[in-house]
Amino acid sequence: MPLTMANIGETSKIQKVGGNEETRRFLENLGFVSGTEITVVSSIGGNVIVNVKDSRVAVNKDMARHIMI
Repeated sequence: MPLTMANIGETSKIQKVGGNEETRRFLENLGFVSGTEITVVSSIGGNVIVNVKDSRVAVNKDMARHIMI
């Protein structure tokens, strides 16, 4: 399921990062790599804030749709 459907406080493992090459590279640079555990801190209207690799990262809903957990 896409990251946009995760519940607040839920820890999940990234299964796949989709999208075009530029989108995948951008997300990988932020730490969104397959196998990485992430925790949803906040979710408002599909936009999410997550803890990934000891950092908080805000991702809009378009980018979050490409992250499968």
